[in-house]
Amino acid sequence: MDRRQFLLAGSSLLASTPLAGAAWAQSGVTARVGYIPVIGTAPVFVANGEGWLKEAGINAAFTVFESGPNMIQALASGTIDLYVAGIAPLAVARSRGVDIRVVAATAVAENVFVAAPALAKFFTPGTAPAAAFKAHKAATGKPARLATQPAGSVPNTTLQYWLWEVAKADKADVEVVPMGIDATQQAVLAAAVEGAIVREPALSIIQTRNPGIKLIAGGEELFPGQPGTVVAASGDFVTKNPDAVQKLVTSLVRAAALIAKDPDKAAPHVGAALGKGIVDPALIRQALTSPASKFQIDPRVIIEPSRAMQAYQVKLGSLEKELPFDGLFETQYYERAIKTL
Repeated sequence: MDRRQFLLAGSSLLASTPLAGAAWAQSGVTARVGYIPVIGTAPVFVANGEGWLKEAGINAAFTVFESGPNMIQALASGTIDLYVAGIAPLAVARSRGVDIRVVAATAVAENVFVAAPALAKFFTPGTAPAAAFKAHKAATGKPARLATQPAGSVPNTTLQYWLWEVAKADKADVEVVPMGIDATQQAVLAAAVEGAIVREPALSIIQTRNPGIKLIAGGEELFPGQPGTVVAASGDFVTKNPDAVQKLVTSLVRAAALIAKDPDKAAPHVGAALGKGIVDPALIRQALTSPASKFQIDPRVIIEPSRAMQAYQVKLGSLEKELPFDGLFETQYYERAIKTL
């Protein structure tokens, strides 16, 4: 299954399940939640599936989006209240007048690097990545084509950081090929590229289909402290509903603990959100416990890595200048949550 199928599945769920909000009780606070269907969003759906959001008086209505920038437009127009996606677009959005506050993280180190069989065979034990790329070039006469999302994205930034700053690869030995998430997954499976940046559930999907695809570098190896999915709320929603925001974050802390303790119990909730009836439940379970799935609710741990990533984007030229983080992170909700549990 590719990511487009996840999106379609999520869209169909809006019309057929309580996630759409129509069947929710009318009391409490209505929270219109935009999300991208990746495993990093799992704590939100576990909290919802366990009934903790409803118990907290939060009537959640979920809408699936293809990208963070599209979701920012929805936030700016007042179409959604909560954003569940990557951190990268948020500082830019805030610099353009969108009042958005990060109240929690959900996952870190999500983006990982995989090699298709034609490249993976050069990554032998003890062989440095730069040497593996050079060996591939010597054997084939061509640089290794590495797929990732366009310049300015977190996947692109993490790949380039790893290649040039960590692996010290020779630029003659690799070619970075920008493409969409769907195309990346399919390109790896079709051997149209030799390597790629992916995240769950794509990692589990492609390795299940072709066990010869090898995980080469985890999220921390690509970019230390790699920031990932966050929960952010519009300033208006935070101002009007501080108690609901607090209960939401508390529920996320509980959800992350449940995923760690009992992934079998958590998996059905995540599967229902990411494609009920289409995704093998065993695959969702596998993705939840994957090396690429590191659930983290504390927003404080991603503040400095987010600054570092932004600084590197400036160095790459994908961002004109560093943008201020003032007011972007509101950590008090997490700090209160861990005191009450």
